[in-house]
Amino acid sequence: MALLWVILQSLILVAALALFGQFIVGIFNWGRRHDNFVYQLFGILTRPVVRLVRVVTPRVIIDGHVPAVAFLILFIAYFAVGFAHREACMADIDQAGCARWQQLWGSQR
Repeated sequence: MALLWVILQSLILVAALALFGQFIVGIFNWGRRHDNFVYQLFGILTRPVVRLVRVVTPRVIIDGHVPAVAFLILFIAYFAVGFAHREACMADIDQAGCARWQQLWGSQR
C-alpha cells in the first residue's frame, strides 16, 4: 500500500510542478504566453487536473483562477498523501515503498 502512496504523491508533484512551471513561463511572456511552446507543453500536462478542478469548483470562481485553485488543491493533496504514506509505513515498515522511513527510523533506534 505504501508504494501506491509514493506513486500517487509523485504524480501529484509532477502536476503541481507543471502548473508552477507554466506560471513562471507565463510571467516572462505574459502577452504572448499562449504562443510559447514550453507554456503549451506545460498546458498539455496540466489540462486534466485543471479540467477536473473546473468541474468540482463552483461557477463563482472564474476560469482564469482555476489553475491557481488547482495548484492549491495539489499542494494540500501532496502533504495529505505524504501523511497517509507515513501512516502506512508506520503500520508495516517492511513493505515496499518504505525505504526512506526505514533509514530514518532505523537511525533513531
